[in-house]
Amino acid sequence: MPFDLPTVPEIEQPELAARLQELLDNKTKPVGSLGRIETLAQHIGLILGNETPELKEPQLVVFAADHGLAARGVSAYPSEVTWQMVQNFLAGGAAVSVLARQHGMGLTVVDCGVAHTFDPQPGLVISKVALGSADSLEGPAMSEAQARFALASGAALVRELPGNALLLGEMGIGNTSAAALLLAHLCGLDVADCTGAGTGLDEPAVQRKISVLRQVLHRHADAREPLAVLAAMGGFEIASMVGAILQAASERRVIVVDGFIVSAAVLVASRLQPAVLQRCVFAHRSGERGHALMLAHLKAQPLLDLGLRLGEGSGAALAWPLLVSACALLREMASFEVAGVSRQGETASLTAP
Repeated sequence: MPFDLPTVPEIEQPELAARLQELLDNKTKPVGSLGRIETLAQHIGLILGNETPELKEPQLVVFAADHGLAARGVSAYPSEVTWQMVQNFLAGGAAVSVLARQHGMGLTVVDCGVAHTFDPQPGLVISKVALGSADSLEGPAMSEAQARFALASGAALVRELPGNALLLGEMGIGNTSAAALLLAHLCGLDVADCTGAGTGLDEPAVQRKISVLRQVLHRHADAREPLAVLAAMGGFEIASMVGAILQAASERRVIVVDGFIVSAAVLVASRLQPAVLQRCVFAHRSGERGHALMLAHLKAQPLLDLGLRLGEGSGAALAWPLLVSACALLREMASFEVAGVSRQGETASLTAP
């Protein structure tokens, strides 16, 4: 499947930015008193190019795939859990299923490369590259052709989705290892600082995981370009998310970024098209060890810090009401003039009844 990188231009709207700030400053409140909600409202207004932004038909997409490296013991769970959790998402029993239902979001699960054959069913999109990626300690996790297929399929999926907001989630036993590898290699960090417990490894198992990841980094030390690094160390679900992120950014959708693995996809996408970051709202700082480093390198300030490390898009869904509230306040909150409320330092102009 051919894939041309979508163009993601810089958002340069100084007049709109000034107008949004003026609107926020003129609401019936002390200037800046809604704190980061005001920053969020302005950010969404700039992404959507509108001084009365409204989030429509939000789409939560969970990208799923298996990882050959999981056979090295880098996860506390066996690989079968990937396909079992996909079924749980579709049956409505997973955390992200509950949250999507609560907030009235469309939920789509994408089989990018799960080591299982699914029957067609509502809510499932099958864009399988292969039955799991290869073991990245033996060679590249995927070929360049497979990486480009995954990128193209992620972009194609987004083109077919309604709405102007994309919430990203993932599922794949072993994918915290892929995310740690991408972070360490692309940002020049010690992999030990990027590697955590994932699904719940104890400390000795974490140290064994770090040892395996060091070997993988040494094996692929010559990979330099972002797509080469992605192919060497990534997963099919991460590659598909990169394509989805690039497409959503090119369409000026609001991209709500979940945790560590989704942030790794954003990292790769931003190395390909830096202005991607202008379209991203980072939902939370997860409890996974490398996520704070990832956010620092992306210069991202997350909305929440709840110690989450579930993945699935659960953090993005939990943060979603903050985005909705920010837009509603910008659209609906009265100005001082309309409400007849005096500003600080002004004499009241209304006569009390």
